[in-house]
This record gives sequence, structure tokens and C-alpha cells, in this order.
Amino acid sequence: MKPLIIFRHVDIEGPGYLTHFLKTHGIHYLLVKVDQGDEIPRSLDNIGGLVFMGGPMSVNDDLPWIHQEIALIKRAAEAKLPILGHCLGGQLISKALGGEIYPNPAKEIGWYNVEWIENRVAPGWLNGLPLNFEVFHWHNETFTIPRGATNILRSHHCSRQAFVKDNILALQFHVEMTVDMTKEWAQVNRVELETTARQNPGVQTYAQMLDEIEGRTMALHKVANIIYGHWLRIGSNEQLPVL
Repeated sequence: MKPLIIFRHVDIEGPGYLTHFLKTHGIHYLLVKVDQGDEIPRSLDNIGGLVFMGGPMSVNDDLPWIHQEIALIKRAAEAKLPILGHCLGGQLISKALGGEIYPNPAKEIGWYNVEWIENRVAPGWLNGLPLNFEVFHWHNETFTIPRGATNILRSHHCSRQAFVKDNILALQFHVEMTVDMTKEWAQVNRVELETTARQNPGVQTYAQMLDEIEGRTMALHKVANIIYGHWLRIGSNEQLPVL
């Protein structure tokens, strides 16, 4: 079984719960630590799929690794490899497929609900989830939906929360969060959170973000199990792709 390649762009924004999910299902993965200067693969040989994590930078920044990852996504999409993106990772996928990245009307930071968009595609990717459910957010930019892709989720503050195309899934939000990750993000950004929350209705305070964090994280992991499972066709009628 070929491994998934996971791209980490910042040390505190790693794959988190995703690694637990992959280990549980016996799926091998390799972590590329872009923040430590690891080389971006130039070939898709012996790669079963690509996963892109988040980061505070913009996809529009002129950084060498951003250009390299976008080029890799384009080749992987042409080869029909599974591709998954979280937040910045979803924006990388959008740009690679011809979409645009620009500021969202409001910053969205904290625990907020997303809801299904009614179309023919959404049920195949969201079956098992309620029509409205809570996830974790941390973004001030958003993506457009590339040609041929379908928007399947939205929130009060952002009309495009997830899109799919073939075996590609781009998320604007985070389902990979663990309790420790959320606490670390909140602590590192504590001063900014307090200032920003007073000015933006889509931003929670430090206390709000950590309120009932254990229960919220357990619920988030149930959401992640379903979303990741559909992406890899685990527990559905489709056969798990050969990775």
C-alpha cells in the first residue's frame, strides 16, 4: 500500500487527529515538514495520495514551496490521486484547480456550525452527519469553487466551507484538532483573540474557544471519522482506493 504524503507548514499545525484515524485503519503516511525545510516531492511515484494542512500564510504569498505544492496538486489531480486539504490546504487545492483566494467577508475563528448545501453530490460525502454540525475554524481568507467542483458545506460567516471533485476534498475548516492543539493555538494567539473578538462577530475569545473543549473535541472526532472515511471510501459502498 502506497503511503499518503502529509504536508505540514507550521509546527503547531500538524495532522493531529488525522494520524490517529490513519493508524486505526492501517493506512501508511509520511510527514513532510515544510516548516523545517523538507523537500517537496517532485514525483508522484510511490505516493498514494496527498494531504495538506493549515498555516497562517496566504496561498497568494510568493513562497517557493507554495508554487511547488500547487504544481504537485495539479499533477496529482490529473493522475486521479486522492487529495485532501485543511484550511490553507483547501485553499491550495482551489488555486491549483483554477480557483481564487481572497479575504472572507468576516474572520471566522473558533467553534461554529456548518450546514449542508442541497445538491446531488453532498450526500455521498456527508452521509452519516447531521444537516448542521459544529467544527473548528481559523481563517480570514476563503476560496472560490473551481470549475467542475461542487460546494457541499457553508457557514453563517462563509458561504464556501468545503468542495469536492472526483476524489478531491477541500475543507475551509479544521477537523484534525485535538484538545492540546486547540489549547496551544489559543494560547499562542491569546492577545490577538481578545482584541479581534471585540471587533468581529465571527471570532471567539480565548475563554469561549476553550469552553467545553473536551466534549467539543470528541464530537469533532466523530465528524472527522465520517469525513475522512468518505474521502478514503472507508465504510461506504465503494472500495478503498489502492494507496
